[in-house]
Amino acid sequence: MKSVLLGQKDTLMAVYPLEVRQALGREAGLNPDFYLEVDELSNFREQLRDTRFIFSTWGMPQLSEDDITRFFPSLEAVFYAAGSVQYFARPLLKSGIRVFSAWGANAVPVAEFTLAQILLANKGYFALSGLYSRGGRPALESHKVDYPGNYKCKVGIIGAGMIGKLVIKLLRNHNLEILVFDPFLPEEKAEELKVEKVDLPTLFASCQTVSNHLANNAQTEGTLNYDLFSRMLPGAVFINTGRGAQVVESDLCRLLIERPDVTAVLDVTWPEPPEEGHLFYTLPNVVMTPHIAGSIGNERQRMSKYMLEEFRRYINNDTCLFEVTELMLTTLA
Repeated sequence: MKSVLLGQKDTLMAVYPLEVRQALGREAGLNPDFYLEVDELSNFREQLRDTRFIFSTWGMPQLSEDDITRFFPSLEAVFYAAGSVQYFARPLLKSGIRVFSAWGANAVPVAEFTLAQILLANKGYFALSGLYSRGGRPALESHKVDYPGNYKCKVGIIGAGMIGKLVIKLLRNHNLEILVFDPFLPEEKAEELKVEKVDLPTLFASCQTVSNHLANNAQTEGTLNYDLFSRMLPGAVFINTGRGAQVVESDLCRLLIERPDVTAVLDVTWPEPPEEGHLFYTLPNVVMTPHIAGSIGNERQRMSKYMLEEFRRYINNDTCLFEVTELMLTTLA
């Protein structure tokens, strides 16, 4: 088999529609009706000896270097129709196998989702809708926050990777002032994006809405703590569509109890979902969604189409757009 779909059947079929599988059949030697789950590798060891390309998505198994040698001695590249490759990429890269990710495709719905939340947050939507639904006009009158709206409002973006940059570009259509924390963002790129680079304390103290897009790695775990949350403006909103591990959740809860005017809008937590009895379930100034910012429904098919196009660039020796290197794993989400 020159190419193989590897992962979990239901997820693979949802992400790789028939038209994409058929195209990969014509161009990559993929059997569009065949897929492999990780516990089946031993049954197909001989057929996999000539496999050059793996196409996968969420549910891609973690292959050790020994697994790669045993089952995929001819493997050249993995095309991952999803976002982060942190959990499985290193053994592949160490074995000289190229890894491509549809992070660009998955960034689109996350950025769209984040844009919507930011625009709503600046108008006080999350706090005011909760108050109004629970207590009507009297509850609103007791809430003394003057929300700025969106015109010339300051928004803070933490992390200017693929998603952070796309959020910034979408925000550009709304006359907002954008502050960014990202030590890896060059000054010339900040000027090109028309953003102001600042440190984290300044960002939290200056912005009506703060949105987290930090890379998910050991260096960023616990970065967002009480010292930062305590600086937030009256009525400010913290949005997290990145990863939950960057937040010291006990610190965030402490701040939300002390400052009922502040709202946390969380699409991610650590762990997911929060443990039973967690304060996130009961605090009135917390809005949670079940990690839906990324590709869902029909949006998932965009990711396989990105990988089909990336495969075509690879096979034609064109410049690939979404290759992941070991160095990139230190900054990518």
